[in-house]
Amino acid sequence: MRPILLAGHERALTQIKYSPDGDLIFSVSKDQIICVWFSHNGERLGTYRGHQGAIWTIDVDPTSTILASGSADNTIKLWDIKTGKCLQTWDFPTAVKRVEFNDDGTKLLGVTEKRMGHLGTIVVLDIKMDVEAEQSDERAMTIVCEESKATVAGWSYLSKYIIAGHEDGSVSQYDAKTGDLIYNIPIHELNQPITDLQWSPDRTYLITASKDKTAKLISARDLEVLKTYPADTPLNSATIARKKDFVILGGGQAAMDVTTTAARQGKFEARFYHKVFEDEIGRVRGHFGPLNTVAADPTGKGYASGGEDGYVRVHHFDKGYYDFMYEVERERQNRLAAGGSA
Repeated sequence: MRPILLAGHERALTQIKYSPDGDLIFSVSKDQIICVWFSHNGERLGTYRGHQGAIWTIDVDPTSTILASGSADNTIKLWDIKTGKCLQTWDFPTAVKRVEFNDDGTKLLGVTEKRMGHLGTIVVLDIKMDVEAEQSDERAMTIVCEESKATVAGWSYLSKYIIAGHEDGSVSQYDAKTGDLIYNIPIHELNQPITDLQWSPDRTYLITASKDKTAKLISARDLEVLKTYPADTPLNSATIARKKDFVILGGGQAAMDVTTTAARQGKFEARFYHKVFEDEIGRVRGHFGPLNTVAADPTGKGYASGGEDGYVRVHHFDKGYYDFMYEVERERQNRLAAGGSA
């Protein structure tokens, strides 16, 4: 499974996103540039330039027409994917740490930083899918996070809920129409920030990653913790693979704490866990620093990771990988059928 190395950024990666069809990969980093690549061969298709600060987050609408990005320059920008034209800019008092389209692309949420006397918020913007249309400057809704600032957030199935992960390790569920808080549940260790939140294909459950060295699979309906995946290093990202029952975790110590010892001990590896049985089944090494972001190919053919080292590594699974997974699963099912333990 030899990776394709994408060397288009000069600073640490912050987020990677596949297009819904899996043919494109969008990457953002602290170097103020958005890159788009062909996923099958790693060729760079183009760049989107306009932000004046580190870009923290990116998302693609369901039709691969429009791109949204959030930055430390306190803006969310909307882009025409095909031409690279900036369609709209929304200004905020603080940095934007996460953006995400809902499942039909008509709404976009943004998570703003708590800083300089401003509370952290989750803002909702109405989006017109036509690149020729004029976008509204108005916020459709603003949710103020008074207890603990939101670090990540996203839309559940049918845009029914907004689910947010917080700096204190809790997860909140909000009514997506009114913004009312329904649940706030401590999921991860107290005051261990949630660093990532990614969805299952149908958005009925999600996975969170945290600095407490665990990732958790959570039901979107009632925030019940379904599974827990323990690691030996703080986690920065987690994603749910397609077609096969596993999750992929990425992390590592903070850049300032990194030593050659940590590199030798394999702290900079993508970790594969069985989604149902919670066992670690393998690791993929290669990065020279913490993994800041991992993303699963929507077609199930591979995954990509972005690191503090500035590289995107795109992996395409080979035949042996699928065969191995099948054998492991079959052995477990046989054991269960025979009345043994999993």
